[in-house]
Amino acid sequence: MQLNNNTLKKMQQNPAEYPNLDLPQYDRESTEIGIVHIGLGAFHRSHQAYYVEKVLNEYGGNWGICGVTMRNRELAEALNSQDGLYSIAKMDIENSYQIVGALKEVLVAQDDLAKVLARLVAPTTKMVSITVTEKGYCLNADGQLDLSNDLIKHDLENLAAPKSSVGMLVASLAERKEQGIAPFTVVACDNLPANGKKLKQAVIQLAKYSSAELADWIEDSVDFPSTMVDSITPKSDDSAIKLINEQFGLDDNAPVQRESFTQWVIEDSVSGEIPALDKVGVIFSDNVAGFEHTKLRILNGLHSTLAYIGRLAQHNYVFDAMEDVKLTRFLYRLVDQEIIPSIDAPLGLNLTEYSRQIISRFENPKVRYHLEQIACDGSIKIPVRTFEPIFDNLQSGRLVSDLYTVVAGWIRFIRLKHINQDQLNDPRADELLSVVSEFTDEADRDVALFLSVPNLVPDYLAGNSALIAGVTKAYSAFLSAGDQPQLALA
Repeated sequence: MQLNNNTLKKMQQNPAEYPNLDLPQYDRESTEIGIVHIGLGAFHRSHQAYYVEKVLNEYGGNWGICGVTMRNRELAEALNSQDGLYSIAKMDIENSYQIVGALKEVLVAQDDLAKVLARLVAPTTKMVSITVTEKGYCLNADGQLDLSNDLIKHDLENLAAPKSSVGMLVASLAERKEQGIAPFTVVACDNLPANGKKLKQAVIQLAKYSSAELADWIEDSVDFPSTMVDSITPKSDDSAIKLINEQFGLDDNAPVQRESFTQWVIEDSVSGEIPALDKVGVIFSDNVAGFEHTKLRILNGLHSTLAYIGRLAQHNYVFDAMEDVKLTRFLYRLVDQEIIPSIDAPLGLNLTEYSRQIISRFENPKVRYHLEQIACDGSIKIPVRTFEPIFDNLQSGRLVSDLYTVVAGWIRFIRLKHINQDQLNDPRADELLSVVSEFTDEADRDVALFLSVPNLVPDYLAGNSALIAGVTKAYSAFLSAGDQPQLALA
């Protein structure tokens, strides 16, 4: 039974036949699009669209979503053939399931750019959300718009036909200003500190090359609230398709699966019209930075630790790595002694309890999160997740040891990618692989060479003698440990 509107109507007429499957409780056909989401991956569909679905179910409104994927024609075809419907499998001791109807339209930017821009400019579009990963913000190591980025270079010359998400925002906001249409609210949802602030800065910087007046209007009139998002969502695969079919006899070619836990914190600075997210569990706070730092350093920092050192130990999934006693012992020590002390906790949040909840979530064997997926884009993630807490600890005179081991594990991970001629998924892959190709397995020489790569280590740590010495010592331990990297974690 193929999932689509007709199938959904039949299921809604007989809900008792699907006791563990939540169905849309609103009229999809009369729900108009009010949100454009750029970066239609699994996480948006398991997280932000899930919350929008809750709003539609409980409060209604014209908050249908137009999903924009930059290049993924296969996903767009799968979802459009299902009238935008898809299922979420919430993986826990007892799984629960839901069909989401909030997604009304899917466009491929490289094929349907005119339609994408028209949808962004439409007066009915009140909110634009974004999940394009850290590299999609097109920022350099200093957090400024990366003028050497190929997409940005294109957009500087062809803003009417942009290729970057930043360019799409500038082009559509320029047209809305020209037509006298109020701006939409831009909600950045990627794992980046001050994501809204950084995205707004990039948009304004690109806009200035078109019009100083436009840049000023964006700065004064467009809300870019920062956010913190959380729900572990593995990359969808055939197992999710099989699971939905076995449970409900449904052929869903675009399901997503995630853990049952989910959290969304949005900066309380929105003046425009957005869905009633505050009524369905989303936290609006004036201290998003506190939530961001806590989540990025504990959850994402520990994830990166598991990814690099776990792959060195030949583990494939997060839950696999969590069964490695020496690695988990290292994880607890790292978070207790070096990560938690670097965080100024949001009021009322016990960081030790929070970290234990995170680690418990990692142990869920039903959430098959590939370590290689987490290991992607280390050159962007490590500065935020590891270099920042290193700097904060050094500045405060606190212990730093295990964080150096994380950096060393990342370097060793890249070195082995070169040795084994495996693909490295990183925007600076060619540059990093070239550097490690010159390694001689002399720890002091190799680490100094790697850490001197331009714009890899943030300016505030570049050339820091304690960093270089600490990472060198840890990298030497990995070299001595050979194919038993756990020995380097003592």
